[in-house]
Amino acid sequence: MFTGLVEGIGKIVSLQSYQGGLLAEISASFSLRDTNIGDSIAVDGVCLTVTEIRGSSFKAQISPETLAKTTFRYKNSGDFVNLERALRLGERLGGHLVSGHVDGIGKVVSITPIEDFWKVEIEIPEELVSYLVKKGSIAIDGVSLTINDFKNNLVELMLVPHTLKVTTLCLKKPGDLVNIEIDMIAKMVYKWLSPYIESLERSKKALTLEFLKEHGFL
Repeated sequence: MFTGLVEGIGKIVSLQSYQGGLLAEISASFSLRDTNIGDSIAVDGVCLTVTEIRGSSFKAQISPETLAKTTFRYKNSGDFVNLERALRLGERLGGHLVSGHVDGIGKVVSITPIEDFWKVEIEIPEELVSYLVKKGSIAIDGVSLTINDFKNNLVELMLVPHTLKVTTLCLKKPGDLVNIEIDMIAKMVYKWLSPYIESLERSKKALTLEFLKEHGFL
């Protein structure tokens, strides 16, 4: 489990073919002294398992499923990535709960500088739109961000100077692809409510507080 608060920027040292997937070596900008084999590290929002540690670099295996669902299939040696080690119980949760299980790939549509801030619009897969909530959370390349607004499958985000300073989002440009992870709480709530919502839509009724109380949600 992660928070979406990037710990540091890493650099892909090498990518080698491995059993239909890849074996990645990544150098970290922070010490790996208290990191162990088998630990989880989110790399651009993708939860990977550490298989080897050498100084400030670690290796991780990337499965065919991960290649199919994330931007890793477009990565090259020398690319920079966001890194975050797994959250320890008892630590502050400054971002939001992030699993490191990417839901899909998005595309940067526009970047508008507003003094030291960036307003960014990202096109996400249409099947993820149902989970969006204004002022809710979303992870972009492993970075916890707040949804300012959205229209159809276009999401508007505001990047503060600190985020631009400590993550790879400052390197993005229109047309770039990013990993998207929807807020897991939004996904769970939608899954629980969707059968009732479909029933209400068929009967042309509204979702009310009374309805939620009747069915045990409140």
